[in-house]
Amino acid sequence: MVQVFITGGTFDKEYNYISGQLYFRSTHVPTMLERGRCTVDFDVKTLMMTDSLEMTDTDREIIGHNCKRSQFDKILITHGTDTMVKTAEFLANYGLVEKTVVLTGAMVPYAFGTSSDGFFNLGSALAFLQTLPPGVYVVMNGRYFHWDKVRKNTKTGYFEETT
Repeated sequence: MVQVFITGGTFDKEYNYISGQLYFRSTHVPTMLERGRCTVDFDVKTLMMTDSLEMTDTDREIIGHNCKRSQFDKILITHGTDTMVKTAEFLANYGLVEKTVVLTGAMVPYAFGTSSDGFFNLGSALAFLQTLPPGVYVVMNGRYFHWDKVRKNTKTGYFEETT
């Protein structure tokens, strides 16, 4: 069984056609998993719907607490890309030694249809989650990265390995 925690980020944003603003309504993850014909048993829980630039250490504490008390050892977290690595570092130091935790997100909201990378990133994250050993990872762009060897390249819009 896989635990899925929703925290917000571009992944779940909607577009207000009148104001031009992006906003949160609810998560798309259950629909995405159904549309992808996912046969993995999963439990989805929304922890928060927060833009990662507005995420605080208190929010990260909530995420860590829920990861620690989850009965499952495979945890997928949807998260905004701007501070995903910061949250991954926080979780790596939270004492989740026997769990595999994967954070993923999107550069373009899933609600934008075929231009979104969210569907691909969710599928990749789910696949990597089932094969990686315990630890904390970031999965973006079809690749997985160890939490302390990744950064978001804000010029290219891709995540890349660091040394």
